[in-house]
Amino acid sequence: MPLSLRWKVAALITLACCAITAAVGLLVHRTTLSLTMSRGEERALYEVELVVTQYRANAPPDERSPYTDWIMPVDRLPAPLREKLAVESPATWYFDENPEALAMWAARSVGKGLVAVAPMDMTASMSAWRALDRAMVKAALTALAVVLPASLLLAEPAYRRLRRVAATARTIADGDLDARVDPGRGARDEITDISAAVNSMAASLHHRLRAEQRFTADVAHDLRTPLMGLVTAAELLDDGEAADLVRDRARVLRTLVEDLLEVSRLDAGAEVAERVPVPLAELARQSAARVGVAAGVRASGDPVAETDPRRLDRILANLLLNAHRHGAPPVEITVGDRVIEVRDRGPGFSPDLLAGGPERFRTGSAERGHGHGLGLTIALGQAGVIGADLTLSNAPDGGAVATLRLP
Repeated sequence: MPLSLRWKVAALITLACCAITAAVGLLVHRTTLSLTMSRGEERALYEVELVVTQYRANAPPDERSPYTDWIMPVDRLPAPLREKLAVESPATWYFDENPEALAMWAARSVGKGLVAVAPMDMTASMSAWRALDRAMVKAALTALAVVLPASLLLAEPAYRRLRRVAATARTIADGDLDARVDPGRGARDEITDISAAVNSMAASLHHRLRAEQRFTADVAHDLRTPLMGLVTAAELLDDGEAADLVRDRARVLRTLVEDLLEVSRLDAGAEVAERVPVPLAELARQSAARVGVAAGVRASGDPVAETDPRRLDRILANLLLNAHRHGAPPVEITVGDRVIEVRDRGPGFSPDLLAGGPERFRTGSAERGHGHGLGLTIALGQAGVIGADLTLSNAPDGGAVATLRLP
């Protein structure tokens, strides 16, 4: 599961704070260490100058002089300090081999083969430096423990607004074009612009859909009266090939107008289901016989569902006609517990139809035949009225599959 925007913002703020803390901590660490070492060198050099001064004041050295122990031959010096003293005088060297006895040594030549040395104890200073490092680490961890929850809290309002925008967009995509995003009060930022864009898009879609629905309803109603006259006149024609052709085309036109009227009623949301117990297998057989489609019906037992029989018959009739016209035999109806599946052996549904759903006056692909493309649209609309779920898919071994799941 990908990280939400809230966690990404919190992670970005935390990362920035960690980077700043690390940079400041490294700067303090190096500066403090350099200052500690410089002070140790200054004190060691000061002490070695005192040793040299006292040595010269008491020359020749008196065995009772406290500085006699700090005058020694060069070869007694530790090797690193001896090597450095050969290059420069005075010289200093920090010895850290023994963690419990850290010292800064200073040495200076005072005579042929003699040097003055002054070891300065650095244990306390280095302990304080390490204590400072530990304190900075603890402070950084404490700050991180505060910054992360604070970042989440600061990102939550913007994240909540984005979730509202996403939820509204999904509601609009599901068909509720009256849904709108509340932009909030006083907020003028990119999220407000997104909210306004979503609201504008929903209003535009709502306006265009209503215009299309009004056009469909007006056309269907305006065509109904002259069509009825045309059908009546066609029935009065003398029998013959031309008369049969006219009657057939008039019936097709009447079916189209009736479908358009049904689509307009579904668009208006005025349809209400009247539910009664319905034997599903028997209704499937009757629907196939009514539309004249040779379809085999397979049922598991005698399933019964409480639904609207007229609308369920309308759904099955459209699915069977679609399979008969655009698919290939055999057409099969499988009836289960509140599930009805209609399958043919044709080329299947087109990828565009499966991806975007059926569109009015579009059959999907040339190989699925010709038609006005309202059958699946009506089937989906009637399924919504009775609270059923109609899904379209293609079988792995070929053929279109329409599955109706009743509530």
